[in-house]
Amino acid sequence: MYALSWVLLGCAAAMTLYRMARGPSMLDRAVALDVLTAVAMCAVGTAAAVHRDYSAMPILLALSLLGFVGSVSLARFFARSGR
Repeated sequence: MYALSWVLLGCAAAMTLYRMARGPSMLDRAVALDVLTAVAMCAVGTAAAVHRDYSAMPILLALSLLGFVGSVSLARFFARSGR
């Protein structure tokens, strides 16, 4: 089950990186970066749950704050620029 979750997370990360590279607009790339942050959070959470080592919780907190602040700032930027 652990290997299957890593395969699925790897596929999600690969598809997200493809969207970041090929995205037709800057907004697509920004959303892909937000999704990649969420996939990284899932990977850290999965590893913490499997190894029963919850010392990675500050990393999850930092990633969630980074994702939130990044999404809000990009939304404000695109709302002001009218793109």
